[in-house]
Amino acid sequence: MQINVIGGGLAGSEAAWQVAKRGERVVLYESRPLKMTPAHKTSFFAELVCSNSLKSKELHHPHGILKKELEMLGSIVMESARFASLKGGKALIVDRKVFSEYITSKIEKNENIEVRREEVKEIPEGISIIATGPLTHKDFADELKNYLGENFLYFYDAVSPIISSDSLNMGKIFKGDRFGLDDSYLNAPMTEYEYKRFYEELINAEIHEPKEFEKIPYFEGCLPIEVMAKRGYETLRWGPLRPDGFEYMNFKERPYAIVQLRPENKERTMYSLVGFQTQLKIKEQERIFRMIPGLENAEFLRYGKVHRNIYINSPKLLNPDLSLKKNPDLFFAGQITGTEGYVEAAAGGIVAGINAFLRKSRGATLVFPRNTAIGALINYIVSADFENFSPMNVNLGLFEEIPKFKDKMEKRRYVAQRALKEMEKFVSENFADLKEEVKNA
Repeated sequence: MQINVIGGGLAGSEAAWQVAKRGERVVLYESRPLKMTPAHKTSFFAELVCSNSLKSKELHHPHGILKKELEMLGSIVMESARFASLKGGKALIVDRKVFSEYITSKIEKNENIEVRREEVKEIPEGISIIATGPLTHKDFADELKNYLGENFLYFYDAVSPIISSDSLNMGKIFKGDRFGLDDSYLNAPMTEYEYKRFYEELINAEIHEPKEFEKIPYFEGCLPIEVMAKRGYETLRWGPLRPDGFEYMNFKERPYAIVQLRPENKERTMYSLVGFQTQLKIKEQERIFRMIPGLENAEFLRYGKVHRNIYINSPKLLNPDLSLKKNPDLFFAGQITGTEGYVEAAAGGIVAGINAFLRKSRGATLVFPRNTAIGALINYIVSADFENFSPMNVNLGLFEEIPKFKDKMEKRRYVAQRALKEMEKFVSENFADLKEEVKNA
C-alpha cells in the first residue's frame, strides 16, 4: 500500500519527494486548482505566498545552518531554490514562479508519485502525512479536530504588497543592500519630515479588523506594519525602515529612514515592500504607501492582506518523529505543526517523509540529533509547554548546551560547526544513499 501525503505545499512536496526517492510509492493530494485558499494564486506545488525570501544564507545564522542540513539530506526545496535564486545579498531570494514550477515538474515526472488534484475530507487509511498547512480547508480541519479530540490553535499572519517596477520613480530610489554586497534591493530614503508624515498617517489609517482579531495573536515575526508602528515612533526605524548599514554610500544627508523593496522575479518587474505586511484597507494602502518617496505613482500588483493560520498543539499530540501519539502511522509536517517559515516547513517535510518511509519499510523511525537545526526545531514543537504553545522559526535559542562565549560571532560559529558535524554523522550512519548530497553540501 502506498504512503499518502495530503497537501502540496513546501512540507508536502518535500515529504513526497523523500519517500519517492527511496523507491516507495506515494499518492500526493492537492486541492488546488479545484479549490483554492485565501492566499494561494496558482496550482503549482510549493507555491511561495508571503515572501520570496528564504532568509539568510550565512552559515553562522540558524537559517543558514538549516539550509545546509536540508542540502545534506537531498532536499528538493533547496535544489529548486538554488535553481531559481536571485541576487539577494545575505538572503536566499528566489523567483517565485521558477521555484514552484521546478518543483511541480520534478514531482509530476517522478514515476513513484501519483498526483491527485482533489480535496481530501477524511483521513486516509494506512501510513499518511498531513501537510495541509496553516490554511487547511474547513471540512478537513473539522475532520482533524474530531479525530484529535481538540480545537486547533490559531493566529493571524499578514503579507506585503507587491509593486510594479515600471511605476517606481527611480530618481528618488537607489540600488544596494545594507551591507554593500550587491544591487538586488531598491531603497527609498526618507527625511525626518517625510517619515513623520508617513508614521502619523499609518497609525491613524483604516484597517480590516474583524472583532475576533482583538483576541487572536499575530505571529511576532510577521507583524503588520501598522501594528509595529503603534508600538512607538521609533519602532519602524529600528525595524524594517532602519537607515543603518549604508555607511559605505556617500549621502549628502543621512536618511532618517529607508524603505526597502525586494525583487520578486528574475526580470525585476515586481518588487515587494520589505516588512510591509499589512491589514490596511486597499484605499489606505494606496494612499499611505504612495507617500513613500519614489512610490508616488505605485501600481499595486498585489495588496497586502491578513489571513488566519491554524496549527495543532504539537507538544500535546506529536512524538519526536512527527508521528501522532494516538496513531504512529499518521505523521504531521509543516506549518500545521507550529513551525513558522518556508525552510522550516521543508524541514518538517523531510523529517515526516523519511520517517513515514522508515515506518513502512522497517517499522522503526529516527529522531534527529538535538543539536542540529532540524533536531532543535522539531524538539521545540514536541516538547514546548502545550498550554502556551505558539509558532516558532528556527533560531539560536532553540539550540542547547552552548558554552559561554564573550564574542557573539564565536558562539554562532560554534553552534554551526557542531550542528553540521552532528548532521554529517547522522546522515553517514543512517543514509548510505545520501553520501553524494553530503559531499556537495
